Amino acid sequence: MARGSRSSGSFRDWEAERRRQERAAEQARQKRERERKAQQQQQLQSEAAARDAEAADRTRRLEARIEELETLLRSSLRRDPRIHLASLRRSPDVPPLDLGRLAVPEPAPLWEAFAPAPPGWLQRKLGATQRYETELQQAEAAFARAQSDHQQRETQRQRQVVEARRSHQQKVAEVERTTFEYNSRVDAMEAGLRSGDRHAVSEYMDLVLQASPYPDGFPTERRTGYVPESSLLAVEWYLPLPEIIPEHKLYKHIKSRKVVEPTLRPVPEARQIYQRVISQIALRTLREVFDADRGQLITTIVFNGLVRTVDPVTGQQIEPYLITMRATREQFAALVLNEPKFKPVECVRRHFYADVSAHPDELVPVEPVMPFSMADPRIVDPVDIISDIDKRPNLLDLHPKEFESFIQNLFAKMGFDTKLYQASGDGGVDCVAYDPRPIASGKFIVQAKLYTKTVQPTHVRDLYGTVQHEGATKGIMITTSGYGPDSYKFANGKPLELIDGAGLLALCHKHNIPARILNRGKKKP
Repeated sequence: MARGSRSSGSFRDWEAERRRQERAAEQARQKRERERKAQQQQQLQSEAAARDAEAADRTRRLEARIEELETLLRSSLRRDPRIHLASLRRSPDVPPLDLGRLAVPEPAPLWEAFAPAPPGWLQRKLGATQRYETELQQAEAAFARAQSDHQQRETQRQRQVVEARRSHQQKVAEVERTTFEYNSRVDAMEAGLRSGDRHAVSEYMDLVLQASPYPDGFPTERRTGYVPESSLLAVEWYLPLPEIIPEHKLYKHIKSRKVVEPTLRPVPEARQIYQRVISQIALRTLREVFDADRGQLITTIVFNGLVRTVDPVTGQQIEPYLITMRATREQFAALVLNEPKFKPVECVRRHFYADVSAHPDELVPVEPVMPFSMADPRIVDPVDIISDIDKRPNLLDLHPKEFESFIQNLFAKMGFDTKLYQASGDGGVDCVAYDPRPIASGKFIVQAKLYTKTVQPTHVRDLYGTVQHEGATKGIMITTSGYGPDSYKFANGKPLELIDGAGLLALCHKHNIPARILNRGKKKP
């Protein structure tokens, strides 16, 4: 009975130990499971936090890019755009002549290196004298050959030194020549700036605008043309494509799918940002040109902004203009560009009557207020310094009626139907030109001014009155001289086109009509 009790107790103890071990094992398993779940949860949280950080970082980069684009104008206001021509001058930069191993003559051979040792007294007794004489003759012959070889090498070295010096002198002369020519061009530009030379002012303003720093992704191609007859600078600027605006507005962490995805920027928002970008470029250009022109040679600026791209429909390269405007120095001086709430698009449209493409994202073009070709110094050269051998007709030699006929013929060659008015009773109309195209058709009032002095603003106002009276589409005034800023200011936003002498010659050049404008002192208005 006692043995059965002991057996029963042992079993209970064993059973209790087994259950204890099972509970311990279960507790350990549960602990491991909790730790696994905690670790998994921590990893999930860490991955989610990483995606949150990635979304925030990519969004910050987008916002930084937008901020960079939205502050193109304000960020440039403290920069002095002037180019100091003295800093452009160069000094000849040629490294000194380095002869290298040729600079040091090779040491001449020494007899001591060849002479055999003379025999001693005992050697002479043993008959070494004859052997020594033979060795001496051999040494003398070897020494003579060494001297001859050395002399040949030295002669060759000296020839090479002479050639190296001659080549170096040629390089020095070439560098000095090119440096002199470059500095002469800088000096000529400086002198031309003082005299208001067309090419000098154009080249200097090219330098000014090329030096203006823009963000990555902006084209660097831009051209300027100065028209001294009208103290006007035309700027043709290749703009960044609308794709410069990031297509994504922000990045979001989609927790349900554990991914970071972008949110597209609404098309109207991207369009408005792009319009602000190109308007800022135009205003920034005005500021830099007017500030760099300390001699105030320029009173009016025409800015034409275009893009170079491929038409998705035709597959051909196109260059549509997306912004065009004309501004006078007086108009620009009234602006406060660092105003925090400054609105560039509204400013260029209302203050300068700029034409900004309503849909630049669709490359809808605008018509430039003045084609750059009418100011391109490579095309226009109204004062010919070789006039004695230039056989092109001088427009200033014409009589006023002959000049009106010339303008009529020019418009006819441009494809217009024209009618020349009689001298009396023309109501301020010299010529009427009709555009025969079915869509772009219109009636254009043309006035021709054979002048050598600046056309007065009153004539431009009179032309506008005539356009209104005749119910014409546009008024065009063409002169052999130029216009002042008041005329351009009045013409802004009105159906008026002012073509100065440079523009007239550009049109003649385009349509293969030989002409020049050379003032020989003939008195005209």
